[in-house]
Amino acid sequence: MLDIFRDSPAGRILRFLSNTTRARCFEDDPNSCLPAPYSDAATTSSSRDPEAGTMVSAEVKDNITVVIWYSDTDPENPYNWSSGKKLWVGMLLFVYTFAVYIGSSLYTTSEPEIVQIFGVSDIAAAVGLTIYVLAYGIGPMLWSPLSEIPAVGRNLPYITTLFLFVVLCVPMSLVNNFAGILVLRFLLGFFGSPCLATGGASYGDFYGPVAMPYVIAMWGGGATLAPALGPLVGGFAVEKMGWRWSSWELLWLSGPIWVLMFFSMPETSSDNILLRRAQRLRARTGRQDLKSESEMRQSWMDAQQITADALIKPWEINARDPAVLFSTFYTALTYAIFYSFFESFPLVYQGIYGFNLGELGLAFLAVLVGLFVAIALLCAYLYFLAPKQLGKYDKNNIPPEARLWPGLTATFLIPIGQFIFAWTARASIHWIVSLLGVAITMCGIFIITQSMFIYLPFTYARYSGSLFAANGLARSVLAGAAILFSRPMFQALKISGGVSLLAGASVLCIPGMYTLYHYGAFLRKRSRFAVS
Repeated sequence: MLDIFRDSPAGRILRFLSNTTRARCFEDDPNSCLPAPYSDAATTSSSRDPEAGTMVSAEVKDNITVVIWYSDTDPENPYNWSSGKKLWVGMLLFVYTFAVYIGSSLYTTSEPEIVQIFGVSDIAAAVGLTIYVLAYGIGPMLWSPLSEIPAVGRNLPYITTLFLFVVLCVPMSLVNNFAGILVLRFLLGFFGSPCLATGGASYGDFYGPVAMPYVIAMWGGGATLAPALGPLVGGFAVEKMGWRWSSWELLWLSGPIWVLMFFSMPETSSDNILLRRAQRLRARTGRQDLKSESEMRQSWMDAQQITADALIKPWEINARDPAVLFSTFYTALTYAIFYSFFESFPLVYQGIYGFNLGELGLAFLAVLVGLFVAIALLCAYLYFLAPKQLGKYDKNNIPPEARLWPGLTATFLIPIGQFIFAWTARASIHWIVSLLGVAITMCGIFIITQSMFIYLPFTYARYSGSLFAANGLARSVLAGAAILFSRPMFQALKISGGVSLLAGASVLCIPGMYTLYHYGAFLRKRSRFAVS
């Protein structure tokens, strides 16, 4: 699979620095036969691609010949990649996202020793987790719109920021003051966030609508699982080797991932791929009339408008559309509930059941059980029920609310699991019962989150990227706040009262979920952002 290396950052750099023939693109090869519309002596608007053997045509706009795919089976089109190539690129995105998310909670295993060494309070030590979560919510507000610029594409933000992420793991492992820990944790979260901002969009670049729900379910499952595995991965090591070990583990995980991406992560953005194809065609033929659609669109882009669409428009939509506002709040609440576990687990399983640090990490495997069940249920719905349920609609006019159906049941699981956890976390009841409640809660959280993620891009397609970024920031803000207020709340109200309070908030969202399902379309029609 030479094309994987050829189109990777390493391959592009090699082509730039040398005249090697091994990493050439089709247009760079002087012996290749260009389709007639793009040759230096084009006299027709169509030709036969010598590789694909299918008829191609070029569109002419205002004396500009638009560079498009050479055929329906053009191998450069991400949708036409082989299954193996798609699987490899999908795996890279998965482990990249996993590394960034596990980086948030690996730190929690170091908190007790940080309290002792630097003389800070438990709440101050927890700021290291909060600020990381907040930073990876802020980052997408920049990286998401940047990746939509054709000349930038997906890879450039991924590779450059992940490199900085890897480098920052070194000073994080060596820092000797608490202020430095907080600064480095913020920078780690900020530079790790591009995959969280555009990972789903990258999958959409090469997987079609049939496969996408399954792919996003798997990717989302890994993203949700990673923070839960952080205490397990770091627990025993930090207990034996010291608090710095969690940062070294993050370096050992993220470093090889960056190397793999640098040498084998091809660009997935069609806009960027066609733009670079047009540049190569102009260089070979000398024809300045050859341009890609994305290249022309980029010339019309207004930096002020891009900034407004990224930073202002999503919040304006939230303010004017109660349906979108509810989806933002509900997903943020589920994240807050999830991250509150990182404060409640030590109080329950160390304070009540006497677990050591490593055993505390094992308790988070309950999240893994809940996720496996949730992914199985969601995939079963997508395969067996969704085609029948959505088949009654015109396939080009399926209402976004129809995609919320799995959430109508999952919305009950969150408070049920929380109440079980809240009222069975006591010495007189075996610890496995409370962990069952955690698994049920996580099952509900995952299905609700996936339902919202499938629903959101269909509400206002033009602003979907910015809406996801705003949703991510809201989730991070509330989750970060939950990390700080959870421990004082649990200490004041005890686990039973504090978790019950969170469960009560999730109970209030149940009517909202049904209102969104039945009346979301009515609310959206009243919005001035709606597009029929």
